[in-house]
Amino acid sequence: MIHLRKRVLSHILPPYRTATSIPPILSLHRLLSATQIPFATEDYLVSNCGLSRAQALKASKKISHVKSPSKPDAVLAFLAGLGLSRAEVATVVTNDPRVLCSAVEKTLAPRIVELSDLGLSPPEIVRLVLTARCNFRSSSLCRNIDFWLPVFGSFDELLKVLKVNNALLGMDLEKVAKPNLAFLQGCGISVSKIPYPFLSRMLTISTKHLQEALARVAEFGIERDSLIFPHALATFAVLSQQKLNKNVNLFEKLGWSRDDIAEGVKRAPHILAQSEERVRRNLEFLIGDVGLEIPYIARRPALMLYSFERRLLPRHCLINFLKAKGLLHAKYSFFAIAILSNEKFLRRFAHRFEKSIPGLTAAFASCCSGKHLWEHL
Repeated sequence: MIHLRKRVLSHILPPYRTATSIPPILSLHRLLSATQIPFATEDYLVSNCGLSRAQALKASKKISHVKSPSKPDAVLAFLAGLGLSRAEVATVVTNDPRVLCSAVEKTLAPRIVELSDLGLSPPEIVRLVLTARCNFRSSSLCRNIDFWLPVFGSFDELLKVLKVNNALLGMDLEKVAKPNLAFLQGCGISVSKIPYPFLSRMLTISTKHLQEALARVAEFGIERDSLIFPHALATFAVLSQQKLNKNVNLFEKLGWSRDDIAEGVKRAPHILAQSEERVRRNLEFLIGDVGLEIPYIARRPALMLYSFERRLLPRHCLINFLKAKGLLHAKYSFFAIAILSNEKFLRRFAHRFEKSIPGLTAAFASCCSGKHLWEHL
């Protein structure tokens, strides 16, 4: 292992200059500079690491104890030897300033050897370094990588999750990871079934929290064999009991019965994760402007999840505009209009009438961006 590490270092680090290879005058100048001028951490981060002044100011607070550029210089040479560009080095240092305090031979180089032993290629290692942050310095890094690779099936899939939450690389496998995976498997849920935005948090929260989430799912009558079950469990796992109760009470205040709430949650659990502002605004619009009733909305809860400004209101305005111009005679349910993809909606209700109303598509796009240009058509 020692010989292997030396070989790795020989490939990724430039040879150090010996004392005898440095001209006496230059050596004396450096000695005097080091003894007379304190190490300016912030300036070093800007000039040597490529950080902005604001980034350097923030990062310098975490390495204020550094009094010499010797270790930072060695780390920068190490990162450059791995193939990281100056911009990538800046990203690494910004995300983890303390990496500059690491011992290359004792800490960083061994990580590269271990990752290579796992079969990771040099480009994959670079991508991992950019994502792992402080976990790159951890001795448990490779053990965790080795555990998660078969769980996710490939390095690329694992990296997608790490970009959302790299806590997977530093978690306790025995106390958290393995119990959580066993719990999910007991519920009939594989990692591939967990909604991607919730995946990393589902694996890093406590198993007790997952058990509490399962109890909440049962309260709403959602069966384990239903397609929505993984989504419901994921939603309740990341919601606090306080947030859940608050939103249930909000829906009740806005006129939803318990049966309406249960109906909506069974179809789209995430309605209980919305902000109060979105719930109020969407419901007021759907009832007041569109003329829908709560039981109808509860059976189509996706309407509560769409953006009011960018989807619901612009589409409603365009349909009413076309009707007012006498161009649209067929009856469409608002739900059918709302769930259409942008491409299909534009083709059916904008491009189709562009000859009759030049600029219609552009006006609709502006409306979706928060501008109101219908009066100019």
